[in-house]
Amino acid sequence: MNITKNDIVLVISGDDRGKTGKVLRIFQERNRITVENVNFVKRHSRPTTTNPQGGIVQREAPIPISNVMLYCSKCNRGTRVRRKILADERRTKARICARCGEIISRSVEEK
Repeated sequence: MNITKNDIVLVISGDDRGKTGKVLRIFQERNRITVENVNFVKRHSRPTTTNPQGGIVQREAPIPISNVMLYCSKCNRGTRVRRKILADERRTKARICARCGEIISRSVEEK
């Protein structure tokens, strides 16, 4: 899977086409992801001790992972991903933008 948590992605189909956002959560078994500020749904919640007011809550719902592309900040476009083994001592794999050749780094939190 080329997309990981905290990546910036571009939505390429659906109601939110053209929007970009950060990946909040990945559901690998269902091939879906949750993207920040994309695909909002309204849920009704009952009053509880933690939320005494209750009411209608708006939150992001998962979208199919095939509806997004990784976003390259150098190209300012969505891009396909290539993999390359770097020539450092650890021979780490890197994700490369297929359009411009820029290395798309993994997030600091994930490492």
